[in-house]
Amino acid sequence: MSAAASDVNIEDPRSLLHYLRERQLIASDEGPRFHILTGGVSNRTVLVQRESGKDWVLKQALAKLRVQVDWFSAPERIHREAKGLRWLSDVIPGHVPRFVFEDDKRHILGMTAIPQPHENWKHALLNGKIDLDHAGSFGRLLAQIHNAVLSFPELRDEFAERRFFEELRLEPYYCYTASQAPAAQDFLEGLISETRGRRFGLVHGDYSPKNVLLHESRLILLDHEVIHFGDPAFDLGFSLAHFLGKALHLPLHRAEFLNMARAYWRAYAGALSSQIYSLVHSHAARHTLACTLARAAGRSPLEYLDRDERERLRHVALELIERDLADIEELIDIFEQKLARS
Repeated sequence: MSAAASDVNIEDPRSLLHYLRERQLIASDEGPRFHILTGGVSNRTVLVQRESGKDWVLKQALAKLRVQVDWFSAPERIHREAKGLRWLSDVIPGHVPRFVFEDDKRHILGMTAIPQPHENWKHALLNGKIDLDHAGSFGRLLAQIHNAVLSFPELRDEFAERRFFEELRLEPYYCYTASQAPAAQDFLEGLISETRGRRFGLVHGDYSPKNVLLHESRLILLDHEVIHFGDPAFDLGFSLAHFLGKALHLPLHRAEFLNMARAYWRAYAGALSSQIYSLVHSHAARHTLACTLARAAGRSPLEYLDRDERERLRHVALELIERDLADIEELIDIFEQKLARS
């Protein structure tokens, strides 16, 4: 293997072309076009437009994430994503890209590109394109993932290792936030301990509108590097925090975003097995408040919030944490009331 391929940077077109040809992933005379995809912080991501029309998306994991504060994670996590992608093609068929290849040495993953036209759901929401049907589909899709262990019990062992969940979620979202918001320290430290001890379902770990493409009225789920067997309530908190953050940020659409949150929760709860529901319900509100606070004060704040909005979100989250809410719908109602008064 030549030095050029060994040290490949997929954002460098010359280096990437040499790599693809040398590995015989494309023909020696094929001349694909490359487009860097922006928006993610943990990977280099490139669209490979092939002459055949069978386009790919390539991801190469970064050791240091592209955020303002220092945030590191081993690039081997890309192989957890590759495994997640392969499994999710059975768990939620038609809702993930197809696996193409992975490179263990260079930490590169190749998958099929979603055909155009498609739209990132986060961008659509921020532009005021709000559809309750999408929220319902989002909830039912998550329920399928959380129910998967009932049909695929081997998932317990396949995804038992939780190193990347610790590096990319518990430390930056909960541990770091506890250091920045001392009033919530006991709450967050208790939740961290509980989360580490709760293992009863497949957890996506990065379930948010940012990681969803809308294509032909179908939701396509991306970014699976934090997938693990653990506490599915985390996914609820992580995703609901996005609806709450957008409700604060876009007051003209506030009621719509909060109704989306309710529709999402109801669709999810209605599709979840009773066995898993009883375990998720007990912690979903706690994770929602923890993730909401983290998106204001953690290592990865919501980038569309300005300083005043982040402080407002932080204040409301801290107030609700003090109330020790246990019900998601009550949490949404009180969150709405707090925003109306502030």
